[in-house]
Amino acid sequence: MPVTVVVGAQWGDEGKGKVVDLLSERSDIVARYQGGANAGHTVVVGGQQFILHLVPAGILHPKITCVIGNGVVVDPWALVEELDQLGRLGVVVDGRLLVSHQAHLVLPYHQEIDRFQEAVAEERIGTTGRGIGPAYADKYARCGIRVQDLRDPHELREKVERATEVKNRLITQVFRGEPLDAAKILEELLRIRERILPLVADTSGFLARAISEGKRILAEGAQGTLLDVDFGTYPFVTSSSPTSGGACIGLGIGPTQIDRVFGVVKAYVTRVGNGPLPTELTDALGQALRDWGGEYGATTGRPRRCGWFDAVAARYAARVNGLDALLMTKLDVLDRLETIRVCVAYELDGERTEDFPADCSLLARVRPIYRDFPGWRKGTSEASRWADLPVEAQRYVRALEELCGTPIALLSVGSERGRTVVLREDLLP
Repeated sequence: MPVTVVVGAQWGDEGKGKVVDLLSERSDIVARYQGGANAGHTVVVGGQQFILHLVPAGILHPKITCVIGNGVVVDPWALVEELDQLGRLGVVVDGRLLVSHQAHLVLPYHQEIDRFQEAVAEERIGTTGRGIGPAYADKYARCGIRVQDLRDPHELREKVERATEVKNRLITQVFRGEPLDAAKILEELLRIRERILPLVADTSGFLARAISEGKRILAEGAQGTLLDVDFGTYPFVTSSSPTSGGACIGLGIGPTQIDRVFGVVKAYVTRVGNGPLPTELTDALGQALRDWGGEYGATTGRPRRCGWFDAVAARYAARVNGLDALLMTKLDVLDRLETIRVCVAYELDGERTEDFPADCSLLARVRPIYRDFPGWRKGTSEASRWADLPVEAQRYVRALEELCGTPIALLSVGSERGRTVVLREDLLP
């Protein structure tokens, strides 16, 4: 079967952008299946940095067709801005990007409500304020506005006016904010709709035809498994399903059409926003990892919380996604360390457990049980083969494979495309 799914196997920001960019060389189509402009994939090619929020990372390969699936919530202004930015950087998008007609739009009232909800919450989630949660809420409340609604200005006007009226009641009466102007929202939508309409398609049908023709499809997720609305550390999660099952719903393909599922992990862990992070380092070492790894959000610039690799969480991610292999990034960030720790189990209420409790009230109480590994204190960024890596680095990687119960097929030792070591070619598409 021709579909490969790439998921984040931690709390997001695992380096999926680089991995998707690499695997795009082996693909014909790259399709994003969930999330919105709250995600950011960073890819470095030839020293040039590209930050993508909605457009799949495969767009940097000139022969790839990219798809924004029905499961994505699309901020139309962010999309147009991203298209303009890619154009300025010399990336030709015309004819290579399709947007699902069934994808829902993120509109200004979603962003306003998102910010108000976060401001008044007793326990803040740490959202990006991009309106993602409220847009998904409207989708499931069956009152959302979809990409296909841009086609009919008269119907679009009715829907925008009706939705804005309802949202303004919430904004003014509950949050005591200023009402939004429906006419202005509509005017701006009509101004940019001509940029978006040529991209709109029945992407589920497009993918079905591609599958029947034997084309290779790479399904790209945003965020990470532990931010999944069902299987993540609820309520400190995103509003969609970044796990592999979300690819079927978010693209309109059947589960029998998926051939492989890869999980991307860092050689340590990071998290943006609030919620438990059992192995978090709040000392100078945590700050050093943040600086060495450039751990600042591509979307918001917020500093990421850093910690040791959590094998308990990785095993859980492997289970709920059905992972065939792990793809590990940022091994080189650990090059300077004398000792590297890995969480192999938790202590919860005085008892050892190797199970991941997605219940936040439990996860907040666990204490990590560590196994220490000697560092290699040598640079790995020039490695191109397994044999090029220091013996201690090899032992660390092999130990993580055993602890996670999943083979590691690829290692990233730098942000550039070429700084990659393939361990298991037989597992890659």
